[in-house]
Amino acid sequence: QVHLVESGGGLVQAGGSLRLSCAASGRTFSNYAIGWFRQAPGKEREGVSCIKSRDGSTYYGDSVKGRFTISSDSAKFTAYLEMNTLQAEDTAVYSCAAAVLPHGLTGWDWLRPPKYGMDFWGKGTLVTVSS
Repeated sequence: QVHLVESGGGLVQAGGSLRLSCAASGRTFSNYAIGWFRQAPGKEREGVSCIKSRDGSTYYGDSVKGRFTISSDSAKFTAYLEMNTLQAEDTAVYSCAAAVLPHGLTGWDWLRPPKYGMDFWGKGTLVTVSS
C-alpha cells in the first residue's frame, strides 16, 4: 500500500500563488505516475496535472496549462504543484494520487475519469481562491 498526504492548501486571493506538496510513503515503485486531481462542490473530479517517474513526462488539464507546474522528487516519492495566477474557478479540494504503471505504457490516454487510473489516493487539501 501507499499512503499519500497532501499539504499546502489554504486561502489565497485571486492572482496569487500556492504550492501544494504530496508526500508518499509505504511501498515504492520504479515506474509510476503521481499527480493532482481536484473536485469543486457540485462538479465532477477533474485531472489537474500528472507526472511520470521514469521519463518525467507531464500532463496538464486545459484549464491550468501555463499557470500550474508539477514537479517530483523520485528519491523522496514526493510531488509538488506550483499554482500561479489562481482564479476563483480553481477553488476545490485538491487530491494527490498515484498509479503503478505497466511496462511500456505511453501517453496519457489512460488518464480518464472518474478514477483516472489511479491506484492510491490522498485525502485532499482545500484550496480557496477569493475574488
